Amino acid sequence: MAEAYVLINCDLGTEDGVIKELKSISGVSEVKGVFGVYDVIAKVNAPSESDIKKVIAKIRSMSSIKSSLTMMVIEGQGD
Repeated sequence: MAEAYVLINCDLGTEDGVIKELKSISGVSEVKGVFGVYDVIAKVNAPSESDIKKVIAKIRSMSSIKSSLTMMVIEGQGD
């Protein structure tokens, strides 16, 4: 199974709505609001990297999201 973490910047004041919408996306397994450079972090799990890319495309198409940074997990490292 492929796994990725997505760091997200969203429009000011939209964090709660973004978190709620992210939780409704299939493949998004965990979502948290965070302090720092980014506003939200999401954990994505899918059967393959190509499926991860589809989930990321859905996330990036959300209107309140300004930017994102995706970090793909290296399978086998840290297990």
